[in-house]
Amino acid sequence: MHRSFVDMKKLARKFYERDTQVVARELLGKLLVRRWRGKKCALRIWEVESYVGEDDKASHASRGFTPRTAVMYGQAGHAYVYLIYGMYHCLNVVTEKRGFPAAVLIRAAGELNGPGKVTRFLHITRAQNRVDLTRSPSLYIADDGRRVAPQQIIAAPRIGIDYAGEHALLPWRYYYSK
Repeated sequence: MHRSFVDMKKLARKFYERDTQVVARELLGKLLVRRWRGKKCALRIWEVESYVGEDDKASHASRGFTPRTAVMYGQAGHAYVYLIYGMYHCLNVVTEKRGFPAAVLIRAAGELNGPGKVTRFLHITRAQNRVDLTRSPSLYIADDGRRVAPQQIIAAPRIGIDYAGEHALLPWRYYYSK
Protein backbone atom coordinates (compact mmCIF):
# COMPACT_ATOMS: atom_id res chain seq x y z
CA MET A 1 0.00 0.00 0.00
CA HIS A 2 1.26 3.46 -0.88
CA ARG A 3 0.94 5.83 2.08
CA SER A 4 2.35 9.15 0.81
CA PHE A 5 0.08 11.33 -1.30
CA VAL A 6 2.64 14.05 -1.90
CA ASP A 7 3.58 14.67 -5.54
CA MET A 8 0.83 12.46 -6.95
CA LYS A 9 -0.65 13.71 -10.19
CA LYS A 10 -4.03 12.48 -11.42
CA LEU A 11 -3.77 11.04 -14.94
CA ALA A 12 -5.26 13.31 -17.61
CA ARG A 13 -7.69 12.23 -20.32
CA LYS A 14 -4.91 12.30 -22.96
CA PHE A 15 -3.22 9.43 -21.12
CA TYR A 16 -6.27 7.20 -21.74
CA GLU A 17 -6.99 8.40 -25.30
CA ARG A 18 -4.15 6.32 -26.75
CA ASP A 19 -3.68 2.78 -28.04
CA THR A 20 -5.01 0.36 -25.43
CA GLN A 21 -1.85 -1.77 -25.32
CA VAL A 22 0.27 1.33 -24.66
CA VAL A 23 -2.09 2.52 -21.92
CA ALA A 24 -2.14 -0.96 -20.36
CA ARG A 25 1.66 -1.15 -20.12
CA GLU A 26 1.94 2.41 -18.81
CA LEU A 27 -0.67 1.81 -16.09
CA LEU A 28 1.84 -0.55 -14.46
CA GLY A 29 3.42 1.24 -11.53
CA LYS A 30 0.69 3.90 -11.33
CA LEU A 31 -1.46 4.32 -8.24
CA LEU A 32 -5.13 3.39 -8.02
CA VAL A 33 -6.54 5.93 -5.54
CA ARG A 34 -9.80 5.61 -3.65
CA ARG A 35 -11.31 8.02 -1.15
CA TRP A 36 -14.06 6.37 0.87
CA ARG A 37 -15.69 7.45 4.13
CA GLY A 38 -13.10 10.14 4.73
CA LYS A 39 -10.09 7.88 4.20
CA LYS A 40 -7.78 7.80 1.20
CA CYS A 41 -5.95 4.71 0.01
CA ALA A 42 -3.61 4.19 -2.93
CA LEU A 43 -2.51 0.83 -4.32
CA ARG A 44 0.25 0.39 -6.89
CA ILE A 45 -1.03 -1.29 -10.06
CA TRP A 46 1.10 -4.27 -11.08
CA GLU A 47 -1.11 -6.37 -13.35
CA VAL A 48 -3.60 -5.39 -16.06
CA GLU A 49 -5.40 -6.97 -19.00
CA SER A 50 -6.60 -5.27 -22.18
CA TYR A 51 -9.74 -5.72 -24.27
CA VAL A 52 -9.90 -4.07 -27.68
CA GLY A 53 -12.82 -3.62 -30.03
CA GLU A 54 -15.79 -5.66 -31.15
CA ASP A 55 -13.50 -8.14 -32.95
CA ASP A 56 -11.93 -9.19 -29.63
CA LYS A 57 -14.00 -12.25 -28.70
CA ALA A 58 -12.97 -11.86 -25.04
CA SER A 59 -14.34 -8.31 -24.85
CA HIS A 60 -17.83 -7.55 -23.61
CA ALA A 61 -18.09 -5.38 -26.72
CA SER A 62 -17.85 -8.46 -28.96
CA ARG A 63 -21.65 -8.56 -28.84
CA GLY A 64 -21.84 -4.92 -29.90
CA PHE A 65 -23.29 -1.87 -28.23
CA THR A 66 -25.57 -2.72 -25.28
CA PRO A 67 -26.62 -0.80 -22.16
CA ARG A 68 -23.89 -2.69 -20.27
CA THR A 69 -21.11 -1.88 -22.76
CA ALA A 70 -22.20 1.69 -23.57
CA VAL A 71 -19.49 3.10 -21.29
CA MET A 72 -16.81 1.27 -23.33
CA TYR A 73 -17.95 3.20 -26.41
CA GLY A 74 -17.77 6.50 -24.53
CA GLN A 75 -15.05 8.93 -23.61
CA ALA A 76 -11.69 7.56 -22.53
CA GLY A 77 -10.80 7.89 -18.86
CA HIS A 78 -14.08 6.58 -17.46
CA ALA A 79 -14.51 3.58 -15.19
CA TYR A 80 -16.28 0.49 -16.49
CA VAL A 81 -17.32 -1.56 -13.45
CA TYR A 82 -19.28 -4.78 -13.75
CA LEU A 83 -20.17 -7.77 -11.61
CA ILE A 84 -18.90 -11.29 -12.40
CA TYR A 85 -20.04 -14.60 -10.92
CA GLY A 86 -22.73 -12.63 -9.09
CA MET A 87 -20.23 -11.57 -6.41
CA TYR A 88 -17.05 -9.87 -7.69
CA HIS A 89 -16.78 -6.40 -9.17
CA CYS A 90 -14.16 -5.69 -11.81
CA LEU A 91 -12.73 -2.24 -12.53
CA ASN A 92 -11.72 -1.34 -16.09
CA VAL A 93 -10.57 1.99 -17.51
CA VAL A 94 -11.94 3.01 -20.90
CA THR A 95 -9.31 3.81 -23.54
CA GLU A 96 -8.91 5.08 -27.10
CA LYS A 97 -11.38 7.26 -29.00
CA ARG A 98 -15.09 7.74 -28.43
CA GLY A 99 -17.10 5.19 -30.41
CA PHE A 100 -14.40 2.49 -30.29
CA PRO A 101 -14.92 0.04 -27.40
CA ALA A 102 -11.68 -0.64 -25.54
CA ALA A 103 -10.71 -0.90 -21.89
CA VAL A 104 -8.03 -2.12 -19.50
CA LEU A 105 -8.94 -4.34 -16.54
CA ILE A 106 -7.06 -3.70 -13.29
CA ARG A 107 -6.15 -7.28 -12.28
CA ALA A 108 -3.82 -6.67 -9.32
CA ALA A 109 -2.73 -3.75 -7.16
CA GLY A 110 -0.85 -3.40 -3.91
CA GLU A 111 -0.75 -6.80 -2.22
CA LEU A 112 -4.02 -7.85 -3.84
CA ASN A 113 -3.90 -10.33 -6.73
CA GLY A 114 -7.24 -10.57 -8.45
CA PRO A 115 -9.62 -7.91 -9.72
CA GLY A 116 -12.35 -8.85 -7.22
CA LYS A 117 -9.98 -8.53 -4.27
CA VAL A 118 -8.87 -5.07 -5.43
CA THR A 119 -12.40 -3.75 -5.80
CA ARG A 120 -13.60 -5.31 -2.56
CA PHE A 121 -10.70 -3.78 -0.60
CA LEU A 122 -11.27 -0.34 -2.15
CA HIS A 123 -15.08 -0.49 -1.90
CA ILE A 124 -15.54 -0.20 -5.66
CA THR A 125 -18.95 -1.36 -6.87
CA ARG A 126 -21.29 -0.78 -9.80
CA ALA A 127 -22.00 2.59 -8.16
CA GLN A 128 -18.63 3.68 -9.60
CA ASN A 129 -19.50 2.54 -13.14
CA ARG A 130 -19.06 5.48 -15.53
CA VAL A 131 -17.10 7.58 -13.02
CA ASP A 132 -14.79 10.01 -14.82
CA LEU A 133 -11.39 9.01 -13.46
CA THR A 134 -9.88 12.27 -14.72
CA ARG A 135 -12.23 14.40 -12.58
CA SER A 136 -13.43 12.30 -9.67
CA PRO A 137 -12.03 13.13 -6.22
CA SER A 138 -13.03 9.67 -4.91
CA LEU A 139 -11.68 7.29 -7.58
CA TYR A 140 -8.78 7.95 -9.94
CA ILE A 141 -5.36 6.81 -11.09
CA ALA A 142 -2.30 8.86 -10.26
CA ASP A 143 1.35 9.08 -11.20
CA ASP A 144 3.90 9.58 -8.44
CA GLY A 145 6.89 9.41 -10.77
CA ARG A 146 7.65 5.70 -10.42
CA ARG A 147 8.52 4.10 -13.75
CA VAL A 148 8.46 0.49 -14.84
CA ALA A 149 11.15 -0.19 -17.43
CA PRO A 150 9.89 -1.84 -20.62
CA GLN A 151 12.19 -4.83 -20.05
CA GLN A 152 10.48 -5.43 -16.66
CA ILE A 153 7.06 -5.82 -18.28
CA ILE A 154 5.92 -9.35 -19.04
CA ALA A 155 3.21 -9.97 -21.66
CA ALA A 156 1.15 -13.12 -21.22
CA PRO A 157 -2.20 -14.59 -22.32
CA ARG A 158 -5.29 -13.27 -20.59
CA ILE A 159 -6.86 -15.31 -17.80
CA GLY A 160 -10.25 -16.97 -17.45
CA ILE A 161 -11.50 -16.41 -21.00
CA ASP A 162 -11.25 -19.86 -22.58
CA TYR A 163 -14.59 -19.20 -24.29
CA ALA A 164 -12.81 -16.65 -26.50
CA GLY A 165 -10.93 -19.34 -28.46
CA GLU A 166 -7.77 -18.06 -30.14
CA HIS A 167 -8.38 -14.61 -28.62
CA ALA A 168 -7.71 -16.13 -25.19
CA LEU A 169 -4.13 -16.71 -26.30
CA LEU A 170 -3.41 -13.07 -27.16
CA PRO A 171 -0.58 -11.78 -24.93
CA TRP A 172 -2.67 -8.85 -23.66
CA ARG A 173 -2.10 -9.36 -19.94
CA TYR A 174 0.79 -7.31 -18.62
CA TYR A 175 2.53 -7.45 -15.29
CA TYR A 176 5.80 -6.80 -13.56
CA SER A 177 7.46 -8.50 -10.65
CA LYS A 178 7.37 -6.30 -7.58
